[in-house]
Amino acid sequence: MMKHITDVTLATQLKSLAHPRTAPVQQIGDKFAEALKASIAGVNQAQITADRAAENIVAGDTKNLHEAMIRLEEADISLRMMVQVRNKAVEAYQEVMRMQV
Repeated sequence: MMKHITDVTLATQLKSLAHPRTAPVQQIGDKFAEALKASIAGVNQAQITADRAAENIVAGDTKNLHEAMIRLEEADISLRMMVQVRNKAVEAYQEVMRMQV
């Protein structure tokens, strides 16, 4: 049984570099936007869950204080991470704008 033999010569490798297999910029931008929206929705859901847990503790509906504290910490950490991602994105944008073409 013969297996497929891959051509690994330099000429073949250089030809593959001449025609890169990249997605169009619009597709990349759309995927980034979708990932960003999903991340923001996740942070929002964590905040809502934390608010409900805190309300339940205050109202006396639950005695499970440590679960409420865990939800509050998860929401806090996810919000801080989102803020840091935003800061890095703004820094990257500013750096690109400073570049001279």
